[in-house]
Amino acid sequence: MPRHFIMESSQKEHGIIPWKIHPPPKEKPLPRSGQSNGRQSCFATLKMFLMALSFAYFAKALSGSYMKSTITQLERRFDIPSYLIGVIDGSFEIGNLLVIAFVSYFGAKLHRPKMIGAGCLIMSIGTFLIAMPHFFIGRYKFETTIRSSANSTSNLSPCPASYDQTVPGAMDKPSIITSTGCEKEVGFSMWIYVFLGNVLRGIGETPVQPLGISYIDDFAREEDAAFYIGCVQTIAIIGPVFGFLLGSLCARIFVDIGFVDMDSITIAPGDARWVGAWWLGYLIAGFITLLSAIPFWFLPKSLPIPDTRRNSKTFPEQSRFIKESPTKKKYDYEEPANFTEIAKDFVPSLKSLLVNPVYVLYLCVTIIQFNSLIGMVTYKPKYIEQHYGQSASKANFLIGVINIPAVALGIFSGGLLMKKFKLSVMGAAKFVLGTSLLGYILSLFFFAMGCENATVAGLTVSYQGVKQASFHENALFADCNSGCICSVKQWDPVCGDNGITYISPCLAGCKTLSGSGKNTVFDDCRCVAEPGSSLGNDSAVLGHCQQREDCDRVFPYFLALSVLSSFVISLGGTPGYILLMRCIKPELKSLALGFHALATRTLGGIPAPVYFGALIDSTCLKWGSRKCGGRGACRMYNSDAYR
Repeated sequence: MPRHFIMESSQKEHGIIPWKIHPPPKEKPLPRSGQSNGRQSCFATLKMFLMALSFAYFAKALSGSYMKSTITQLERRFDIPSYLIGVIDGSFEIGNLLVIAFVSYFGAKLHRPKMIGAGCLIMSIGTFLIAMPHFFIGRYKFETTIRSSANSTSNLSPCPASYDQTVPGAMDKPSIITSTGCEKEVGFSMWIYVFLGNVLRGIGETPVQPLGISYIDDFAREEDAAFYIGCVQTIAIIGPVFGFLLGSLCARIFVDIGFVDMDSITIAPGDARWVGAWWLGYLIAGFITLLSAIPFWFLPKSLPIPDTRRNSKTFPEQSRFIKESPTKKKYDYEEPANFTEIAKDFVPSLKSLLVNPVYVLYLCVTIIQFNSLIGMVTYKPKYIEQHYGQSASKANFLIGVINIPAVALGIFSGGLLMKKFKLSVMGAAKFVLGTSLLGYILSLFFFAMGCENATVAGLTVSYQGVKQASFHENALFADCNSGCICSVKQWDPVCGDNGITYISPCLAGCKTLSGSGKNTVFDDCRCVAEPGSSLGNDSAVLGHCQQREDCDRVFPYFLALSVLSSFVISLGGTPGYILLMRCIKPELKSLALGFHALATRTLGGIPAPVYFGALIDSTCLKWGSRKCGGRGACRMYNSDAYR
């Protein structure tokens, strides 16, 4: 240590503040220099915290958006309906609500960086747990009529003329479902582990936002706090982009890649039975979340208070996420909680909040909007897949590249317009109303951007190609396949030369097959051959018929309208938040924000995926069947009803 600094420090301890004792050239008195070094050290530590928190925000946003991108993959892999997927998706909010009260109050009194680190660690454990069923459930076996190898296809016909027990669901007789393995499979629901893993993710995510933002708000200079928080939120927006891109990549890879011969796989990524490597993305997301937990264990519990905060009449620990007392008394976060006093203050404060008409109206509006948002975000990839015939990989890619940036730009632009025009509370309310109304009007145009149902014999059209007004199981049988013993529960679609899709080669009346894997061709299909047609027009190939030109024309307009409506609705996000903050008393701000988060999560985040999924299930035309019996995931939806 320099000699002049030692001398000054010694004299300062005795109450002597020298003006100049061997000062360095062109420097101010050394006490200020020491304070400057302290500020630099504090600033460096705060920057480290900002980087760690930004990475944690990125990690949690990535894993959350990846969960949304795997909705259809999980539905098909575990053979469960959409409403059950909604239960799994809502379990994140359940986990969040379990600990939000504890974390919001006691978190500020504990070591906040370590609390955030522990939360990230729990999130990573939950994410790894979601991937675990893949390693215990066995290989994915999808419905198919091709049961032989490439060298032994000549003696097996897709159209058995007698009862064949090797055909799953043949004649739909329950007597074939008698093995012990099947009973064990039915009784062992592996999706429970996905549910529990998502609950853990919700628990772990809870301390990241309130404790992270309050830490910045406490130890950053007042003029810098808003900028730092904005930087963190901006980094968080990048997470969903990478989450959906990761979902797009993994959806393109077959679920059992590396363990099966891909030449023997007869389905493509666009098939309703295709399941991508959903587990791989969760392992990657879990590892990233685990890395984000490490820096927080090396950060201090508190930092030196900036001079502007030190001279302020308010205490820095009063986080906007912790309930403030409506009285004038302030509590230090090192002080033990007085539960009796808090209980006395709580009921009058809540009553004062709930008689505020602006707050109550805004709360009701955001609950409804949150229901819509959750339903859209959860099932939009599935809608693009089912309605426009896109693969899960392409649907996730488009949402990640187009939709998410539009939302981010809308939120940023809303705040920019709020600042530029210096909108008052009434101005913000009018702005939010205008954007919501315009977004609603734009959303109505989605009804006009529909696709007709695919032409599937026995479901949407008759075997003669005539559109059907109703759908019933007996319509799957016709004279052309009466000589075959077919299962109506099996789903192995083939496209005939006549442009009509048939549920299976058997129901198409096909007698022979040639080739192997995806190149299998079915010949002598009686339902495909038109009366009086020449030979050679009675073949069928695996997969749906891709003859939906109307969808190919409409799809780009759907994407453009989706981007525009997302941007317009997002414009009102920041002004709406400001409206919420300014319509209540300052001393009720923390309670108002907490109650708002609790209400939207309870009445929006949890039920919305469930009832949206149930509504989607009601539009299903053809359900898949589980290996050992029972209804599986939906294979085809009524496009008009779904839209």
